[in-house]
Amino acid sequence: MLLSSALIGLREGLEAALVVSILVAFLVKTDRRASLPWVWTGVAAALAMSVGAGTVITYTSAQMSFEQQEIFGGTMSIIAVAFVTWMIFWMRATARTIAAELRGKLSKALRLGPFAVVVMAFLAVGREGLETTVLFYANVETAERGTAVPLAGFVLGVVAAVVLGWLIYRGAIRFNLNRFFTITGVLLIFVAAGILGYGLHDLQEGRVLPGLTTLAFDLSGPMPEDSWYGALLKGFFNYSAQTTVLQAIAWVLYVGIVLTLFLWPRRRPAAAPAPSPEPVTVKENS
Repeated sequence: MLLSSALIGLREGLEAALVVSILVAFLVKTDRRASLPWVWTGVAAALAMSVGAGTVITYTSAQMSFEQQEIFGGTMSIIAVAFVTWMIFWMRATARTIAAELRGKLSKALRLGPFAVVVMAFLAVGREGLETTVLFYANVETAERGTAVPLAGFVLGVVAAVVLGWLIYRGAIRFNLNRFFTITGVLLIFVAAGILGYGLHDLQEGRVLPGLTTLAFDLSGPMPEDSWYGALLKGFFNYSAQTTVLQAIAWVLYVGIVLTLFLWPRRRPAAAPAPSPEPVTVKENS
């Protein structure tokens, strides 16, 4: 769980850090530093909302019976998979234009006033915060009860993301963000596939879906989850030694379809054809 949680923290944290750095850099470069407190107010409100949402989700789950917890956890896992799938494709499509888009929205907000700036910053960062909250909760649900390893990994990832975001803002480092988001997107697809499998297993234990005792394989003997290699696979791919047929089918279909679509070469817009020269009429001399 350490690796997958760190990946979630790094990927989501860097997205949020880049959003904040773009907004701050725009205000600094256009000599509008007076509006910086409004941006930071929106960012702080978004972070507070994310923490509050995580607290509500955790408290709500703790008050439920075992069967209700399984249904709730399974549902949240599927929602998390939908979030992360949408997020990686959205970032793939907008990585090159996100800066211009954010600067345009902030320019409009500045014309409307301070409250609009707060709301704009809140919405820009809040989306990332909610995605992170749901995804992290679903990933924690796949870990063993009472362990702090997922939280430790998540904190490490977020701290690394904040440091990278600050260094990028200061111009201390430069790296290919498109390549970074592509690589982390591929890794997140495998993390999401594991979360999907655990979510379906939770729904099977909650008696929403059938097939709890119909196993695709049982590797408890040769590859137990408490072995170092089993723990490594579980920590990143959410490996389960006892996997039901439904889990296995869902994992294979999700990875096969989503990974193929994600890595499929994108068609670049065709260049506009050059205008054909107008015909020249030559007048013959009589």
